[in-house]
Amino acid sequence: MLSRVLTRGAAAVSITAAIAAVGSFLYYRWFRPSGSSPAGSMAAAHAKALTSPYPGSQVQRRPVPPEKISWAADWPEYDPVDYTAPYVLTNPPWADPLLGSEGFSPQFNALDGAVQRESLQGTYSVVGGVPRNPVGRTGVKGRGLLGRWGPNHAADPLITRWKQDSDGRRVTDKGTGKPILQFVAIQRKDCGQWAIPGGMVDPGELVSATLHREFCEEALNSLEGSGDQSESEKKIQELFSQEHLLIYRGYVDDPRNTDNSWMETQAVNYHDETGHLLSQIRLEAGDDAGKVQWVDVSGDCSLYANHARFIHILAQKRGAHW
Repeated sequence: MLSRVLTRGAAAVSITAAIAAVGSFLYYRWFRPSGSSPAGSMAAAHAKALTSPYPGSQVQRRPVPPEKISWAADWPEYDPVDYTAPYVLTNPPWADPLLGSEGFSPQFNALDGAVQRESLQGTYSVVGGVPRNPVGRTGVKGRGLLGRWGPNHAADPLITRWKQDSDGRRVTDKGTGKPILQFVAIQRKDCGQWAIPGGMVDPGELVSATLHREFCEEALNSLEGSGDQSESEKKIQELFSQEHLLIYRGYVDDPRNTDNSWMETQAVNYHDETGHLLSQIRLEAGDDAGKVQWVDVSGDCSLYANHARFIHILAQKRGAHW
């Protein structure tokens, strides 16, 4: 059914769809590196969303050349594989039903009851009742591993401190002369890659609550095994009550993205300037993390999705070594 809907929709692209496609094109043209082509820039910003096989499966994406990523590029024969993970089709609480299911009429580009279907990128196109990835084609349609049609909202807490020596003095890099920043990283169990601890925003949940909850669940194992839990909770609450720094807000180049479902996030930095809030709290990996540890911020960071980009922005904003 989804395939038929997409086929009919491709034959009659609305004005809204055209505007959204051109908008995504202009967005990446504006932010592309100097001297690079628009198509090359879009491919760089959409690289992990084009990788095969699709995570957790043997599904191969249809190869999408850089010049065909944008929906504004004419490609009438484009008909990628339709894939939604079997578990998503069992209708867990965090997932939408199939489009066309009885009683399911999602309101895209709007707050749909408690489910946020607005995109941080702005208005996205909906063709034949099916939302389109605002960055462009990914080589696979459906929802893949994602629960929601359209944007799937996440929140990523960047918890940082300055690296210190045994005397409590900041450690600087010999090459740049800048202080070294450290952040809490987890090793994801699903792919083995290191990442910023984070997770999905629940329907009706404030992003600030998600940031706090996900850090405690993934990096502190909900404060279990931390000794004096009340004191630890007090320090964590104080950290999250301080002034924070918004690092990124928008589309995420994620390997789970499809033509019809994609990840968006808000990456927020909570910084322990003196180190006293986090020095006595023991990091402990939660159920979704294999390991958790403090990692030095540098250009050598290799992280999941585009988390390395967030870390780079963070280093620039904090005046830290990169």
